[in-house]
Amino acid sequence: MDIMRKDDEKHRIIRDTAALGEDSADANIQPIQENEAIKTAVLKTENLTVTSLAKQCGTLATAVSCDEISGNISRREDPSSTNPGPPPDGGLTAWVQAAMLHLTILSTFGYTTAFGSFQTYYQSVLGVSQSTISWLGSVQIFLLFFIGTFSGRALDAGLFRPVYITGSVMQIVGIFSTSVATKYWQLFLSQALCMGIANGLHFTPTMGLTSTYFEKRRALVLGIGALGSCTGGVLFPVLIQQLLPQIGFGWTVRIIGFVMVATNAITIAFYRTRLPPRRSGPIFEWAAFKETPYVLYCIAAFLFFWGLYFAFFYIGAYGRDCLGMSYQNSVNLLLAMVCTGFIWRLLPNFFANRIGPLNMIIPFTFVCGIMMYAWAGVKSPGSLYAFGIVYGCGAAGIQSMYPATLASLTSDLSKAGVRMGMSFSVVSFACLTGAPLAGALIQRNDGNYLYAQSWAGASFMIGGLFLIAARVTKVGWRLGLRI
Repeated sequence: MDIMRKDDEKHRIIRDTAALGEDSADANIQPIQENEAIKTAVLKTENLTVTSLAKQCGTLATAVSCDEISGNISRREDPSSTNPGPPPDGGLTAWVQAAMLHLTILSTFGYTTAFGSFQTYYQSVLGVSQSTISWLGSVQIFLLFFIGTFSGRALDAGLFRPVYITGSVMQIVGIFSTSVATKYWQLFLSQALCMGIANGLHFTPTMGLTSTYFEKRRALVLGIGALGSCTGGVLFPVLIQQLLPQIGFGWTVRIIGFVMVATNAITIAFYRTRLPPRRSGPIFEWAAFKETPYVLYCIAAFLFFWGLYFAFFYIGAYGRDCLGMSYQNSVNLLLAMVCTGFIWRLLPNFFANRIGPLNMIIPFTFVCGIMMYAWAGVKSPGSLYAFGIVYGCGAAGIQSMYPATLASLTSDLSKAGVRMGMSFSVVSFACLTGAPLAGALIQRNDGNYLYAQSWAGASFMIGGLFLIAARVTKVGWRLGLRI
């Protein structure tokens, strides 16, 4: 019995212990389940909060983006937000652009001005007529001006740097290709076409770019840039004169090419555009041709550029053929003509700031016309030097004042590039036909220069009359006005 009671008590204790364990387990499980429920609720709340915040942030970000886009559009549509203001008329950056323009014109117009040295040499080695040889120089000048229509618009569109670098590459290829040319057609492709296109990609954009930095001093600064044609017009003929007899044609031209490599490297590094790009707009601004002063000025420019390069191309040949001068002395004639132009490319622009570029270019045109008629009376080397010096001064005044006058006839500087390019394209056809026409007139008169001299003189005189007409239509007959 005792044993049975002990067993029953033992089983009861075990049952109680088991029941207590189950209650304890339930008690432990319930808090765990409650904790898990709380955690789940918290996580759901956090997820909802994060989602809500994300949506709010997304809405806010979208709103901010829209505000930024709207602001950008508004700023883009508002000219005052992108307009850099009036030209600074000075400062380091502005004067650096003027210096770079000088180097660019040195390697473009300066090289073209020196073509008279090549004209005399080619005549002795190629065995072709003067008129045929002059096409090499005239096509080069034609492309320099004609390409300006497109390269000038590229400046306005904000494409100055790629256009300028393309011109630099073509210029280097052209000059080094010229150094290995032995036939006329090879010279035509390299010196006339390749160099002409390269110079056209350089000339107009750099003139337009520099014009945007100056207003009151614009004529003076463009005159400083135009001095580059004198620098190159002296440098390259001297190199040709001194090196050609010693090292031959090929290496003489290569040394000229190394000079161009240096000028291109410097200018690419330092040119800076000032105005924002004007992406839209036509290549031609036809509205400009509705402005009578602009149209009359373009006609005048065609006429005086028609005869302008006749003397530069042919004065050396005239000295050799008509006066019996040596090749060295004939090159000296060209040097004298170009050197005297140094001061006369700068001095007229200084006075033009006071009296206006259009007022300044008129007398220089008539001086060149008078000197063309005077050339017919030249019978000695001394008088030919005198003619070259006086004519060089007048031609330098025209060349330096021509772009400055164009800029003064342009009220909207954002269109300076395209308007210069349009006028340059008109002038290009005068440069294309002028020198070959002079050569044809010389041949027609059995080597006598009288017909060509008379034609060039008339071109200058009539061009001067159109300049006067442009001034009258702009401001009337009042003489004291700056224009």
